[in-house]
Parts: sequence; structure tokens; C-alpha cells
Amino acid sequence: MKVRHLFISPGHNFFGRQNQPAGEFPTLEVAEIECVAGRGIRGDRFFDFKQDYKGQVTFFSQEVFAAMCAELKVTDKSPGASRRNIVVEGVDLNSLVGAEFTLQGVRFHGAAECSPCHWMDAAFAPGAEKFLHSRGGLRAQILTDGILRVEK
Repeated sequence: MKVRHLFISPGHNFFGRQNQPAGEFPTLEVAEIECVAGRGIRGDRFFDFKQDYKGQVTFFSQEVFAAMCAELKVTDKSPGASRRNIVVEGVDLNSLVGAEFTLQGVRFHGAAECSPCHWMDAAFAPGAEKFLHSRGGLRAQILTDGILRVEK
């Protein structure tokens, strides 16, 4: 599994905003992130969100992103539009639900699938929510402190 992109955001654009317009917080692509065990990614909107939160960090598949872009004819979006933190290549993220795994020396617990919501149609293109059903990513808890970096 290789890290292809890393993203953080200082605030919520979609989470908890049902029946409201989307927020306007930027999604920032960064070269590295600091993972803090039990707390999340330093500088991200879910850092210290609540104790034992299953989504301290979220993963998205580069392969799924590419397939979705091809299927929906999307050419102008970044994988950051998914609002997931870590975009990886070379792994079936659903296989990590319920498993512990290590990435660049940082240990994680795959807590649950990151189910897509209706906002995905606005973030990517109409049809994105349906396309991402059962492949929307992975919510995980951080078990050890460490730094993740984008791999070239």
C-alpha cells in the first residue's frame, strides 16, 4: 500500500450539515501528516472530536477514484473532493475493516467502511454516491503516533 495524497481540513463542509448548505472550509493537500494515537490527525477537523471515534482518520482508494472519474466522465476533480484524509494505492480498503495494519510505521485499526453520502454527488458529479456504494473508503482509529508522507 502506497500513500499517494494526504489531505486535512480545518472544518466540516458536509458532516452534520443535513438540510443545510455545504460549508466552505478548504481541503488542504499536504506532503505529510502527524497521526496522534487515539486523537486523529493534528490540524484536521476530527482531531480530538470524541473519545474512541471510529473516524479519527479516513482512507480512500486511488484506484476507486480513477474508476469513478472514468465512469462519470469527471476530469476536473482531485481525490481531495472525497474529504478523505489518506489516498492510497494497492490495497482493497474493505479488507481492512476489523483489522489492524501498519502504514509507514504507524499502526491503525480499520473500524468501518466510510459509506458515501448524498454530498458525494455534489462534491464529484451526479452518480458518485451510487458509484461509491461499498467502496467509499475506510474509517480508522490511530493506534500509534507517527508521521505519514506522500510517496512518489
